[in-house]
Amino acid sequence: MAEKLTARLLAEGKLRRQKAGIGQIEGLLRQAMLDLSEARKTAGIAERATYIMAYMAMLKAGRALLLLHGYVPDDGAQHRTVVEFAAAKLGSKWDEVTIRFERMRRKRNDMTYEPGVMLSRSEALQAFNDAATLVRAIIDIAKAADPQVRIPFKMS
Repeated sequence: MAEKLTARLLAEGKLRRQKAGIGQIEGLLRQAMLDLSEARKTAGIAERATYIMAYMAMLKAGRALLLLHGYVPDDGAQHRTVVEFAAAKLGSKWDEVTIRFERMRRKRNDMTYEPGVMLSRSEALQAFNDAATLVRAIIDIAKAADPQVRIPFKMS
């Protein structure tokens, strides 16, 4: 499934091959951890900030996963491409989280461009929990793929 999706995204011009050094991958994962830390600090205080920072953490971890496999998104729908690729690479056991990741992508877009989009505290907390789960999993994948990856999963 993941290989077919990758081939389709390449053929459609949504992905392009790109070699990445471990520094690029670690940099994105460190930024994802920083976003998670900031999301945690705003949880219960500022739902929109929590939600957006959680989404950004997932997006950066997803981009790190793409780079780990030698790709970057290369079209006008980069966020959607990251979500699709992450869902395919992580597989069906991650369906619940990646489906919510896609919903977060759409809602974040609506929050950016549409007035009056409502967001509940429970949505913000679910987003944070999903982001923490996804970021941890992608850090573990990166560590398994390259023992040089030295990113502990901890939030300050």
